[in-house]
Amino acid sequence: VGPIEGWTLEDIDQLLAINVRGVILASQAAAVHLPRGGRIINIGSNLAERVPMAGITLYSMTKSALLSFTKGLAHDLGPRGVTVNLVHPGSTNTDMNPADGDGADHQRARMPIQEYGKPEDIASMVAWLASPEGRFANGAGFTVDGGANA
Repeated sequence: VGPIEGWTLEDIDQLLAINVRGVILASQAAAVHLPRGGRIINIGSNLAERVPMAGITLYSMTKSALLSFTKGLAHDLGPRGVTVNLVHPGSTNTDMNPADGDGADHQRARMPIQEYGKPEDIASMVAWLASPEGRFANGAGFTVDGGANA
């Protein structure tokens, strides 16, 4: 979005609507269908945990809000056996952030393993959280970013 002096109310509202309100509404819709047990697994960003460059402050703030939401919802829904967790992907090869796109080399340079993740890397974490083995994980954020936040 850029420097704070240039943010418009539309910029702020759009990022909050997509990155925060969207997750809240999806979680709310899921909770209705989980009266006894289940999982809510939201997707955030490793940029919730740090802001490594100028110009992404607003984006990072919206992603960090999801961790507080996750922790609170874990308390709200835990008594009925519903766990709530958040996955923080790092640079992942998708249409939105391709491994051969602008800035990809800069992103890779920040990762100890110096390679983009694959969608399957994120999916594996989600699958574990949804599995019986992930039953005791609750109210947590799980960073899957090739060590970028290490």
